[in-house]
This record gives sequence, C-alpha cells and structure tokens, in this order.
Amino acid sequence: MTARERQGPLDGLRVVDCSDMIAGGFATTQLADFGADVVNVEHPEKADPLREWPPFDESEEPRSSEDSEEPRSSEDSEEPRSSEDSEEPRSSEGPVSLWWKSIGRNKRCVTLDLSTAEGSALLLDLIEDADVLVENFRPGTLERWGLGPERLHEENPGLIVIRQSGYGQTGPRADKPGFGTVAEGITNWAHVNGFPDSKPLLPPISLADLTAATFAVQAAMFAVFERDVGRGGSGEGQVIDVSLYEPLFRLFLSEVEAYDRLGETRERIGNHHPNAAPRNVYETADGHLTLSASSQSIFENVAEAIDRPDLIDDPRFATNEARVDHADELDAVIEAWTRERPTEEAIETMEAADAIVGPVYDMADIFEDDQYRARGDVVEVADPELGRLKTPAPVPKFSRTPGAVDHAGPRHGQHNDEVYLDELGLDEDEYDRLREAGVI
Repeated sequence: MTARERQGPLDGLRVVDCSDMIAGGFATTQLADFGADVVNVEHPEKADPLREWPPFDESEEPRSSEDSEEPRSSEDSEEPRSSEDSEEPRSSEGPVSLWWKSIGRNKRCVTLDLSTAEGSALLLDLIEDADVLVENFRPGTLERWGLGPERLHEENPGLIVIRQSGYGQTGPRADKPGFGTVAEGITNWAHVNGFPDSKPLLPPISLADLTAATFAVQAAMFAVFERDVGRGGSGEGQVIDVSLYEPLFRLFLSEVEAYDRLGETRERIGNHHPNAAPRNVYETADGHLTLSASSQSIFENVAEAIDRPDLIDDPRFATNEARVDHADELDAVIEAWTRERPTEEAIETMEAADAIVGPVYDMADIFEDDQYRARGDVVEVADPELGRLKTPAPVPKFSRTPGAVDHAGPRHGQHNDEVYLDELGLDEDEYDRLREAGVI
C-alpha cells in the first residue's frame, strides 16, 4: 500500500487504526496531526460510536467563515474516489457530530469487517507496509479472528502493534471491559479530586482515555526509534500493551513512595496544593482568577501587590511550609482583596508586582484571547459537510516541521475507493462483491 505524502515530522509513517472511541482515536489523531498517514478502519455497519456523540451541527449553512462558498450536497457533484479535498463545501445530509469532526481529523476512513476471513485477509494487506497498528478490542479478540500479533508479524515483522484495553492484556481483570471512568476511580484520581466535604469527583473530560492516548503515542515513537535507529536499529516490531488505568496512575509522582515509606494517602484538598501556598481560585468583583505562588519571592510579590507586606514576616506565612499549614487563612486575606476588584484590574495590579495570576476562561473567552490568537491555537479548515470549521491547532509547535490540520473527521467509509481500488489494487468486480457481502 502506498503512503501519501503529508507535511510534518511523521511524513512517511503509516498507521492502521482499528480502534474506536477515545483512547485509540486521540492517539492516532496526534500522529496524523504531525504527518502520519492514518487509515482508520471501522465496521461497515457499526461505525465508531463517537460519530453519534453530541454536540451535533444540524445546520445546512457553512459555519465560521463569512466568505465560505455556498455548500452543495453530495448528489450535486461527480463522485470522486476521495472527497476529502472537495474545494466547494457542501451541506451534510443530517446531524454531524463535532466530537467525530475533532477526533477523526486528518485521517482516511475505510470500512472493513475484521471478523470475516476476507476482512482479515484485507487487513493483512493493509498492514503489509505499515509502521504501526492500533487496536482496542477486548483481549483475545484479534487472536480469535486469526489476527493476533504473531500473525501480524508474519506479514510485517517490523510492525509496532499498540494494544489498548481497560486493564491490559494480562492480570485477573484482563478479560473485563474497561472505560476511562473506572480507570479514574481505581487510580487514586477520583479519590483525591474535589473538596474535603465533597464526594470523590470524576474529571469533566475523558482524562484516563486521553492520558492513555498520549502514552500510546510516545510508546509508538519509542518503538519506531528502537526499530530504525537505536543501537543501529533492530529492524523488528514489537507489541505495546497500554491499559487505561496505568498511564493515569503513573502521573501520581511521589504518591507510591509516600505510602510505601510513610503509610500516607492523600486526601481531597480542593484547589489547594499539598506542597505550595497560596494556590487557589479566587473570587473577584465580576468573576474569578487563578493564582499560584510556589516560591518565596513570588509570595512576597503577592503580598506587596495586595498592599499587605506584613504577611511576609507573619510566622503563619513566613515559609512555604507554614503557608501550606495555614492556607485557608492566607486565602481569606487574598480573596478579601480580590473580591473588591474586577478581574482585569486585579490581574493588572498583581502582574505589575510580578505575581503570577490569570483569569478563568470559558470557550468564548478563549476565542477572543490575544495569546491564543497570536499563537494560532485555533485554526479553521474547509469541511465538505459543514462548510468551514474551527478546531484546535496541533501542539506542541515545531520550528521546522510543524503539524497541520488538513481536514476534519471524514464520513464513514469515505476513502474506501481510494484505499481498496487505487492503493491495494482490488479488482472492481471483487470490490463490489465484498461491498455487497458486507465485508467492506
């Protein structure tokens, strides 16, 4: 299979993504953002559930850009084998999931039933010259279909196989289904998140999935480096086992050591930090601001900014350790000052004294912020279903080979013709037969 040329540091990397939902999808989105050619494989009938997740855009008009061309429906155009680069935006034929538009961006989408013998054979063709395969089936599923790592490596010895699951491929819970919510519960995260008088709190984003996705990306790059470069390059692929819970668990620096040596378990402390004070969200006259002063000099700047230099020599606040022990008392002093001032004025006053503060933004604020604009953190792309769409820019920023967003999430099976006919070279009659049989 011929890889398409794309810009970015991963130009030339071929990825076959057989996962659905968030952890696998976001991992391959990050790879695609930086130039990898990602072919996303979905079941012909059971599409990725994220295509059905709100919010939905049901508008028939182009969005975001005033100079967008008139949309047209797919029936009004000739039927290209790849419609991703259609120059004229066209309207969708129904509600469009913005979740899918985000996580499916920069990928090519094909349909394939891997549980069939013919579908399995086509997957082996797809991975013949691929670098990475990502899957998140329940452990044992690929093996049942005759597509376990040993079989994949017979076809492509250099393939990096990323296996994502709730609990990993081994252990007493390996065969259980897993979701990020459960992972957030069993990793200490929900236990420490929230205020002392609240029940454990789950995050407002899919934190376990997104963390696992990022670890999967770094693991894939470690493995590609070892295969191609490290100690001369082994030339061999390998299997990477990524659970949903272990990456999130790994983020708890010092927690394991503290329990092992001291028997300590952290409790919920709200917006405080166990090792620094002041650190909190403070009410202002018209909203809120955030403030952190983890060093002595920054704390002294805060004290000067709120016209309370006496705090510097107060025994309760004289050292960081003392401030942590008296964080509530210190917060009360600071918030008494912030409540009397609008957010912008409070921030300007504190920044003038070299304190480190910031506002609390919602998405509307982000769209208007000069820093986000200057950094190009939100980019706009043409989309055949929505007209034009704004989406987060790839991060981090590279000086020479930056990432880019070419297109938002494609339609289900949008690239079947391009991949199966043009690149794999399937005979058109065979292609039609497989399509009618529900294999693709």
